[in-house]
Amino acid sequence: MTKSAEIEPSRQLRDVRYEIRGQLARRAHEMELQGYEILSLNIGNPGLFGFRTPETMRLAMIENLNGSEAYCGQKGIFPAREAVVMQQQSRGVMDVTAEHVFIGNGVSELIDLTLRALLNAGDEVLIPSPDYPLWTAATTLNGGKAVYYRCDEANEFMPDPDEVAELITPKTRAIVIINPNNPTGAVYSRECLTELAALADRHDLIVLSDEIYDQMVYDDAEFIPMATLCESALCGTFSGLSKVYRACGYRVGWVSFSRALDRAVDFINAMDLLAALRLCSNVPGQWAVQTALGGYQSVRKLCSPGGRLYESRQALVDGVEASKYLTVVAPKGSMYAFIGVNTDKLPNFDDEAFALELLEQQHVLVAPGSSFNTDYRDHFRVTTLPDDETLRDVFKRIETVLEQMSTRPPKLESA
Repeated sequence: MTKSAEIEPSRQLRDVRYEIRGQLARRAHEMELQGYEILSLNIGNPGLFGFRTPETMRLAMIENLNGSEAYCGQKGIFPAREAVVMQQQSRGVMDVTAEHVFIGNGVSELIDLTLRALLNAGDEVLIPSPDYPLWTAATTLNGGKAVYYRCDEANEFMPDPDEVAELITPKTRAIVIINPNNPTGAVYSRECLTELAALADRHDLIVLSDEIYDQMVYDDAEFIPMATLCESALCGTFSGLSKVYRACGYRVGWVSFSRALDRAVDFINAMDLLAALRLCSNVPGQWAVQTALGGYQSVRKLCSPGGRLYESRQALVDGVEASKYLTVVAPKGSMYAFIGVNTDKLPNFDDEAFALELLEQQHVLVAPGSSFNTDYRDHFRVTTLPDDETLRDVFKRIETVLEQMSTRPPKLESA
């Protein structure tokens, strides 16, 4: 009997990475099975750190369970879509209707659906570096090519629109904007966003604006909805319940399209077809959308002085300032920080090796910076969701590992 051949995965996955839940996370799970308590700072998952979904949202879902047992329309239930429309209109986006809103199983599903509806083989998508790697993965899986525009730390991780303009080619179809930003915590200025919108208008690019952290801003940072700045370019605005409303497990996200709608009829129909092929998204969670968007916005208190997210962010900034090795651009939004390491003091630093050592020795799981499609290896991302006391302890553990690394002799260059 001949030996059966190995079962090979699709070649389409060859260039797809999602290291946030990759090899390091698998090793952390192994350690948990061995009895170790792992502090997982690699994922922004509020429920793991004691945050609760607002009670009004839970009640809205429970009260509508009897109406949640059948499939709904592929775009989602009307009350949820209309709530998204009303939020957009309150922000000055007046041309969106419920027919231009799609509810999905989280923003992640909608990113994939949107790029599948849009891209032909070889089409280029402008994506920030560092990025949220799902944007790169979905572009690749749908036959496109990710072209990265650099968000420089020296510019507080905001892009330079002039540099972005130089990357545009006849194959460029869309530009991805993540604001407030994951992984850096940057909140883009009105001037920067206005220039990016003008580029999209001028080159007829579709704007894909990831705004899942829209209300999660600190101090004097101002969130500017991208759809208010686009004039002739089609703008897709992505958001959901996971972060601002601390409801990751509900798996409810949405994308609303505005501007250029008269030229996007076939594209919207393609989105509708793809949404229909997966029947519909989770129905019970959709009943929480109207209550969430129309009710008290508790995240504002969490992000204000004295609020838990605000104080945790401050503890992170303090921890970096106390370190001999770390630097950070204080996050102005979201629930992450992209922390740099001084390679003059640690010339052999490698983000993946550091993350593994931190996990094995101190039982803290972070995401290496290169996981976010950077061309450098001297950063790592952490979430600011733990309370301030826990984060102070985390930075003591990080410093312990960095001190140990600093005492090792430098690696000899091979001949």
